[in-house]
Amino acid sequence: MLSDRVVHKWLIHKAGSLKRLVLVSEQLPEPAKDDVQVEIKAVGLNFADIFACLGLYSATPAGAFTPGLEFSGTVSALGESSQESPHGFRVGDPVMGMTRFGGFATHITINHHYLLPLQDGWTFEQGAAFPVQGLTAWYGLIELGHLSKNQVVLVQSAAGGVGLQAMDIIKKQGATAIAVIGSPDKAAILRERTGIDPSHILVRRKTFKTDLQQALKLLFRDGLDIVFDAVYGKFFKPAYEAMNPAGRYVLYGAADLMSEGNRPNYLSLIPRYLMRPRLDPMAMITENRSLMAFNLIWLWEDIPLMHRVLKDFISSKPAPPHIGRQFDFSDAPAALRFFQKGRSTGKIVLTINS
Repeated sequence: MLSDRVVHKWLIHKAGSLKRLVLVSEQLPEPAKDDVQVEIKAVGLNFADIFACLGLYSATPAGAFTPGLEFSGTVSALGESSQESPHGFRVGDPVMGMTRFGGFATHITINHHYLLPLQDGWTFEQGAAFPVQGLTAWYGLIELGHLSKNQVVLVQSAAGGVGLQAMDIIKKQGATAIAVIGSPDKAAILRERTGIDPSHILVRRKTFKTDLQQALKLLFRDGLDIVFDAVYGKFFKPAYEAMNPAGRYVLYGAADLMSEGNRPNYLSLIPRYLMRPRLDPMAMITENRSLMAFNLIWLWEDIPLMHRVLKDFISSKPAPPHIGRQFDFSDAPAALRFFQKGRSTGKIVLTINS
């Protein structure tokens, strides 16, 4: 049984290598007036955690930090002296939340604005898998992409955590998805979770441009209305060029620049970075296409917008997130290395048994 007054957390003293991640124990601080203390039961993994540990993420905290952007658990203490707080949480309530790093821990003390009730019927693992991927999918497709009925949307990494949420949103909005995956073995989970026609599933390979044109032809469409992409790299340009006039390319990551191994492989990364695709703004005007890029972590600074996006998405009654793999909290480095290889489907979570 973990002590109520001690927090165990994964700490990296200096970004640059996954080997620097160590498990430490510290005194658990008392929650401030507007804070809620949560005993964490599950933690969701995101590519940002790996990029931050490797020192390749623009939002990496300076100095020592604890990875982790989303979590779930039960309220263990409140900033007020009573057992019920003005912001609606009580000790013992199941919650899910988000943080600008700090989630790889057994407890977290956080402002109440970054918590929401765990959805009825959801497990803690599903709760930990929801906030970041849900916000990403809804904000990218609805807020930026202006997704509407009968549109055609290309979804990169469609079998991942964000991708599966995006597929669900697209279907509920009455639009059609073309799903892109990194390997053929991921097609089964897509068909099982979304019911997508196999002809609408593409594998990232050398013939991607031709495969995409064939998929559009089968849909009797000339082009794409939205591209939702966290891969970037060499598959960016074919997708961009396949967009209709007024098409929106929504970019929220660059998994193509992921480095395998404990440290960044700069011999591999530098050529890919230098050869990354570029766009001519003048040509974009002529073609009437747009590129919108976002880093979700900056949404933490706009609490009203963050809450509105979450409220809108939850009101759409999203399906519980698909958990592809669970690791014990003590195996956090192994979980990150597994995630780094790009073989997972759905969400990877850490579970804490206290």
